[in-house]
Amino acid sequence: MYFIRPNDPHPVTPAKAILLGGLIFVWLFTGLIGHDPWKPDEAYSFGLIYSILESGNWLVPTLAGEPYMDKPPLYYWTAALFAQTFSSWLPPHDGARLASGFYVALTLLFVGLAGRKLYGENRGWAAAIILIGCVGMMVRAHQMITDLALLAGCSMMMLGFSYSQERILRAGVLLGTGVGIGFMSKGFIAPVLFILIAASLPLLFTRWRDRSYLASIMLALPFALPWLTIWPLLLYQYSPQLFTDWAWSHNIGNWINYAAGGPNKDSLYYAKNLPWLAWPALPLAAWVVWQSRHRLPQRDDLQLPLVSFLVMLIVLSLVPNIKEVFALPMLLPITLLATASLSALKRGAANALDWFGLMTFALVAILMWWGWAGLLLDNHAKITQWLKDYQPGFEPALQSTPFTLALIASVLWLVLVWRVGRSMRRAVTNWAAGITLTWVLTMTLWLPWLDSGKSYRHMVVSMQAALPDHYRCIGRSHLGDGQRAMLHYFGGITTRADHVERCDLRLIQGENVSAPLLNEARWQLIWEGSRKGDKNEHYRLYQAKSRTVSDKNK
Repeated sequence: MYFIRPNDPHPVTPAKAILLGGLIFVWLFTGLIGHDPWKPDEAYSFGLIYSILESGNWLVPTLAGEPYMDKPPLYYWTAALFAQTFSSWLPPHDGARLASGFYVALTLLFVGLAGRKLYGENRGWAAAIILIGCVGMMVRAHQMITDLALLAGCSMMMLGFSYSQERILRAGVLLGTGVGIGFMSKGFIAPVLFILIAASLPLLFTRWRDRSYLASIMLALPFALPWLTIWPLLLYQYSPQLFTDWAWSHNIGNWINYAAGGPNKDSLYYAKNLPWLAWPALPLAAWVVWQSRHRLPQRDDLQLPLVSFLVMLIVLSLVPNIKEVFALPMLLPITLLATASLSALKRGAANALDWFGLMTFALVAILMWWGWAGLLLDNHAKITQWLKDYQPGFEPALQSTPFTLALIASVLWLVLVWRVGRSMRRAVTNWAAGITLTWVLTMTLWLPWLDSGKSYRHMVVSMQAALPDHYRCIGRSHLGDGQRAMLHYFGGITTRADHVERCDLRLIQGENVSAPLLNEARWQLIWEGSRKGDKNEHYRLYQAKSRTVSDKNK
């Protein structure tokens, strides 16, 4: 049996399908467990998840006991359910991170189905492989972040649009559910993208001006409506103030205030950073658009991803909080365009990309093995000394299981790049294999070194040991959300804003050790510290001297 598009000279046989599925599986699940929540995004995300687990309040997102109305709670709900389900086998933060694997798996499934629908049966694997090969996906796809649930919703929307001219009910279900998942993950951005893409396609291209397409768009509304209304209505009934804080202060009003200032230098951030975030998919996508520029009005399979990409680029460049992680949805249409390029890619270009990938990842793997061995053997090389200085206090040790997994991954990579047959898909497959090898080596050989500097565990334990037996409360100054979350998780420590209550302890986060101290006549420094190797964050804990301390046990 062959999964083959008519006239496709390179069918995906069952053996190849198993090989590609294994590659995706290894890439997807490596790094989801085995390390603490890392700063900055994972720390505060898990803080919201941990608050659900501890308080049982599933309606209002809270961080260390205080409402945190930045985003709707779908991702946090999912992660809390995973943490509860696997609580007998995994610590809460590892169980919660499995939710990221769940949403990324959905994304790969839907983008693969969209690639198959648009370009033929044999292109579903190619779309998934190209997406996992994008540099911007390697780290972010394995973090505890709500953007991954948005990505799954956007991929479902892309699949829904691909069916919108033929299967009205299927398209409506996919579009409405995708919009709803995106909304419940990140707020209004998903509905805005849906409306603009849905309006732009028929506006720009006549092939989308038919009744089936319009019916699909209209049918999406009832499937999206429960996602768009139930949680906001329940939140409003619970607290109109919290609803206003979420809907206006963090979303609509924030956007309006930002838009009033007009475009600025940050608006070009994605245009400047997409070349590496979407490598190697972006040049492949650009090639197929350029090659088909004269036939674009007839190529509705290219019109959908091209319009989607342009809408996403414009909208995401004009909203507040521009960061590279927010570019993830743009990788979906770029991936689909790159998938379309495989049949038209010249052999010379494919071979050049293939050899570039092989040489790049071979060099990366050699450097990673050499650097790890240098740390383990303390070879006194300059790079070894720099690595030790970057994570002071880290003690390298040979761990048999990670070492064996890293060795197996390296050997399998060599076998894979040797055995993959000649085809236009060889370059993207080898690139994805190289990305996977790099990620596996990072999460095996280098994980202890990374976790030593990115975890707040040791800092919180140190501070907890310095707390007095009795105190009223701990005030905070300039303390970040991630730090509040990790104090709560690792130490059971909650802090309060200085303006809310006068506390007899005060925790201050500063940029460096030389930051000015509090008034020493009123406050006594009882602890100071930082994460290992972090020279940008320093923490001081003070106790009031002259105030009467209530005998409230911590």
